[in-house]
Amino acid sequence: MDHAVQLRTATSDDHDWIHELRHRVYAEELGQHPVHPSGRLSDGLDGDNVYLVAARGETRIGFVSLTPPWVGRYSLDKYLTREELPVLSEEAPFEIRVLTVEERWRSTAAAPLLMYAALRWVAARGGRRVVAMGRTDLLDMYLAAGLRPVGRTVRSGAVSFEVLSGSVAELTRTVRERHGRTLERLRAGLDWRLDVEFAPRADGCEHGGAFFSAIGTDFRTLARRHEVVAADVLDAWFPPSPKVRGVLSEDPGWAARTSPPTGAEGLLAEIAGVRGLPVESLVVGAGSSDLIFRAFGRWLTPGSRVLLLDPSYGEYAHVTERVIGCRVDRLRLSREDGWLLDPARLAAATGDGRYDLVVVVNPNNPTGRHAPAEALRAVIEASPARTRWWIDEAYLGYVDPAESLAGLASVDPRVVVCTSLSKMYALSGMRAAYLVADPDTAGELRRWTPPWPVSLPAQLAAVTALRDPGYYAERRARTGVLRRELATGLSELDGFSSVDEGVANFLTVTLPPGGPSAAELVRECRRHDVYLRDLSPMSPAYEGRTVRVAVRDTAENARIVAACRSALDALRASAAMTSGVPGDRVSR
Repeated sequence: MDHAVQLRTATSDDHDWIHELRHRVYAEELGQHPVHPSGRLSDGLDGDNVYLVAARGETRIGFVSLTPPWVGRYSLDKYLTREELPVLSEEAPFEIRVLTVEERWRSTAAAPLLMYAALRWVAARGGRRVVAMGRTDLLDMYLAAGLRPVGRTVRSGAVSFEVLSGSVAELTRTVRERHGRTLERLRAGLDWRLDVEFAPRADGCEHGGAFFSAIGTDFRTLARRHEVVAADVLDAWFPPSPKVRGVLSEDPGWAARTSPPTGAEGLLAEIAGVRGLPVESLVVGAGSSDLIFRAFGRWLTPGSRVLLLDPSYGEYAHVTERVIGCRVDRLRLSREDGWLLDPARLAAATGDGRYDLVVVVNPNNPTGRHAPAEALRAVIEASPARTRWWIDEAYLGYVDPAESLAGLASVDPRVVVCTSLSKMYALSGMRAAYLVADPDTAGELRRWTPPWPVSLPAQLAAVTALRDPGYYAERRARTGVLRRELATGLSELDGFSSVDEGVANFLTVTLPPGGPSAAELVRECRRHDVYLRDLSPMSPAYEGRTVRVAVRDTAENARIVAACRSALDALRASAAMTSGVPGDRVSR
């Protein structure tokens, strides 16, 4: 691999070269900084930022610096106040800095490769926007890359810079469009050592479910399901009610070949009876995502403004930003506040009526936190009439059905409650969900619902599950016991800075700063056929070091703990063998 271009995070051995190259370029060549007798140039962010390095064998080619938002300060703070540059406070951007290439390599693809690597690293940590300073004499190059001026120019020494910004998604697309052939040509021989896949998903929202790649998505090796621990999705650890299994096995041939009731009339009636809701306020779908796409596509346009919690379920950002193209703002939750949603902050953010839609996942996924229904109801009732509220209660079954806002949704035209029948009823494979809205809103959505929206096996299973509340109440209680046992087992391992239970059928583990990344832990656990979910792409709030773990049964929970123990040991050993390599480095 000595002749391949290597992309990796910098080691301590690289730092002298980085400081020396920075001095040669920015002091001696450009005059941005005074020449220093040491021949080295560094700054106050060097202990907090991340350097990515391009090399060929032992020859270093170039580097780029990244300052994540969790550092709390940027290089730009030296030149402009946050009032002058509000993007630094409002959008939690990643700062891409000092993209620098050795002179003899400047005519090669080194700079595009480093820029692309930086964008992939940022995207893997939930970054949505970057900021940078671009030399004014090279402004056309930055504009061609997709960066746009924010209207501020700064001067440093003999060099003037334009402050630039751009979305990670658009910049990645631009780099691939302009340099895609070069990237693909280099890819086969590229020594890619970053803890993120080389290519982003072409389309769709990133979800868990990578475990199925180990089983086989062509369904030819289904016996592998007994060997794989699927803890990267939030499917129930238990089977559906025995009554559900009974009705499905009674005549599976008939259920497979027979068209279901066209409008799922029996399912609607059962939901209405069990939940105490008017049937005309209900709409069913093949899972929550079906309802999200159907409703949002009717209500929103690129001119709509939407507020999402951050972190929260990624499908909402995907539909509003990438599919519809809405303007999306985020109400950021923080680790320091225990990921709790503050009703007062929510009320302040929504009180002026600027939003067409506010989405609240409650209990929230992936934080596992629940906001009391009464507090949320008070915020909604005080909000302007023009703002619609979408409350996702997919995990409410793990809290208390009395905490549902479905009753409010059935009479208030501003409120819609969406509820999955997958999670608490162990029916993820069936794809069944419903929403609750006032009759006019529900009626409009039903008119835009195709016939047979839920399959016959799914309707049979959902109706039967709703008729067996005792079984699921016991499973809910058992889930809490298993979650606490899993949390205890993971807490006893040497390598996690925190283990956070939450209220639903999952928990999160966080690695300490400066140690292995979440992606590395997930990768190592897969070597043991244990699949966990790296939360990094969902939000920069996770700082690239938090993993979500679904609760499984006793035996599989033990396998999760054992896999994490082995993974942490392996990552420590790897770090010890490679002196100075930070936690982000991954072997190819």
